Amino acid sequence: MVFSGLVLLIGQHHSTKWTLKSSFAFDNPQEIISVDVQLVNVLFTVKDKKGKFVSDITPERVKIYEDGKLQKITSFSKQFDQPLAVALLIDTSSSARATIKVQQEAAIDFFHNTISRKKDKGLLMSFDSTIEVLQDFIDDPDRLTRATKSLRIGGGTKMFDAIQFACQEKLVKEIGMRRILVIIGDGDDNMSYETLDSVIQIAQQSDVSMYTISTNSSGFFGMSEPKQDKILKKLAVATGGNPYSPAKIDDLALSFYKISEELRNQYSVAYRSTNKTRNGAFRKIKIDVKGKKLKLQYRKGYYAIDK
Repeated sequence: MVFSGLVLLIGQHHSTKWTLKSSFAFDNPQEIISVDVQLVNVLFTVKDKKGKFVSDITPERVKIYEDGKLQKITSFSKQFDQPLAVALLIDTSSSARATIKVQQEAAIDFFHNTISRKKDKGLLMSFDSTIEVLQDFIDDPDRLTRATKSLRIGGGTKMFDAIQFACQEKLVKEIGMRRILVIIGDGDDNMSYETLDSVIQIAQQSDVSMYTISTNSSGFFGMSEPKQDKILKKLAVATGGNPYSPAKIDDLALSFYKISEELRNQYSVAYRSTNKTRNGAFRKIKIDVKGKKLKLQYRKGYYAIDK
């Protein structure tokens, strides 16, 4: 069975530099969601017309479709207290110089509000022209806090490569946990081997949900949505996460709070696909929940890869 998780990218006592290259190879392909024989797990959240989480959904109200065909649900559960593996990626390129202090404070609060000792794990990673693991997975918010305070500004941006590394080298190895990747930055990338489409595929194959928080100054001043924010939105929506574009820099903490709240208000539904072909093709998922004006959030599909 495949599990989802919240992951925070964090390094050990000392920083580690990584040299990355474009690749779709996994150390252990059995950890990919699509590998388990026709069994597909999907996390989803439900909100009412006022934007409040709905916590009383029953399996009788849920239907799930794959490529338009109704599937038989094999399991349904509330995931309000499942262990989280949270990977936090923070943009430390030169464009982040004016906001880095506020980012640090918001990230520290997020760790303390989200990571429970002996249950969840957090990991912190920064990216600019290099990708640096500042604290590897750990259940200690205090250690994560110290790592967050060590953030330093660099140059260039390797956001897509950082996502690839976080998913394939860190998150996919966290078995039995919900895998979540939180990215805070302006959405710019000028040095990566990977592309927007390739990292979306990597995240979907790794069963990772991405949440993004934009630090783009256009959003702070109420200007129209910039290209970089559209990129961040695509990363989140395609993987079942949520994009956040705070109106002002002081709202970064609120965005982190909303992510933490959402992670504790999710459902899990599983089914065995009626399509037995394992040809690597992408299969679209649709979930319907009976009720008026409900808003659902979930990943848009998965890759049917054989062992």
